[in-house]
Amino acid sequence: MVRTKLICLAGALALSAAMPAFAQDADTSDKNVALSNNYAGNSWRQAMIKSWQEATAKAVEDGVVASADANTTAENSATEQAAQLQNMILQGYDAIVLNAASPTALNGAVKEACDAGITVVSFDATVTEECAWRIAVDFKKMGVDQIDYLAERYPDGGPLLEIRGLPGTSVDEQIHAGILEGIEKHPQFEIAREVQGDWTQTVAQKSVASVLPSLPDVVGVVTQGGDGYGAARAFEAAGREVPTIIMGNRSDELQWWKEQKDENGYETFSQSIAPGVSTLGFWVAQQILAGADVPKDLQVPTLRIDQDGLDQGLEMTPEGGVTNKEYTREEAQELISSAK
Repeated sequence: MVRTKLICLAGALALSAAMPAFAQDADTSDKNVALSNNYAGNSWRQAMIKSWQEATAKAVEDGVVASADANTTAENSATEQAAQLQNMILQGYDAIVLNAASPTALNGAVKEACDAGITVVSFDATVTEECAWRIAVDFKKMGVDQIDYLAERYPDGGPLLEIRGLPGTSVDEQIHAGILEGIEKHPQFEIAREVQGDWTQTVAQKSVASVLPSLPDVVGVVTQGGDGYGAARAFEAAGREVPTIIMGNRSDELQWWKEQKDENGYETFSQSIAPGVSTLGFWVAQQILAGADVPKDLQVPTLRIDQDGLDQGLEMTPEGGVTNKEYTREEAQELISSAK
């Protein structure tokens, strides 16, 4: 089944009629919002930007805000993104929605923005600066869940290959910490080798291929998303049996999994934060600008696809894209209320 508590948000909207009017309904039609993104080199980031552009274009057309520009740095560089944020401060934006290159290296620029009266909402890869808001899934739990799953499949444990994400980001650090916590919980597993995948199939394939000649037989590959299909192709090209690879909701991963499942009963699961979390970042920023009292930390569930939900997951996933969920203003309001 496709397991996600996101559907609960939609169901809970039926209760909104009984709730008092939101202070968040105040006019923000003269407000200018910007997206600051540090990286666009994989399908998840591209889907994230597309979701932002589609949702905010409608918001601008409807007069909810005056503008909602999307900006991405050329490199995954905290220094470059800090300069981008400083330019946004000079341009006079009212809110910046931020997917950050580092949880700490941007804190100075974020504080400058806050001191200038700008609302800063970080999402996915968040920042630790106290003046900013944060929206994310429990990435550490995503790491723990992978080891829990493998412990059910392989009670005797065994060596694992770990594929890391984009260096320096909070997402990479938290998922890795969760994997280590899971191994502490299930000490029959150990990390035989760690490689960098950058959340990108091509990078992951090259990195995995480079270690396969010296890699022992592994029972599983723990991942961060965007790397599963590349890992599978590397094992296949080397003529080695493909271990259990945790997938990350990309269409090529899910299609490969489907083919293997039909052919030989291959089993795994897939999980990721929805790229449309960028739209939640936008609506949360808009609500703050409208005067809403919003908790500094908001958490959304992962989108998880299990073995019996693979066909449904594929139907939800555009070709070449990522399984997604986009948010409305009403869903943002409901999430804010439930977080209180």
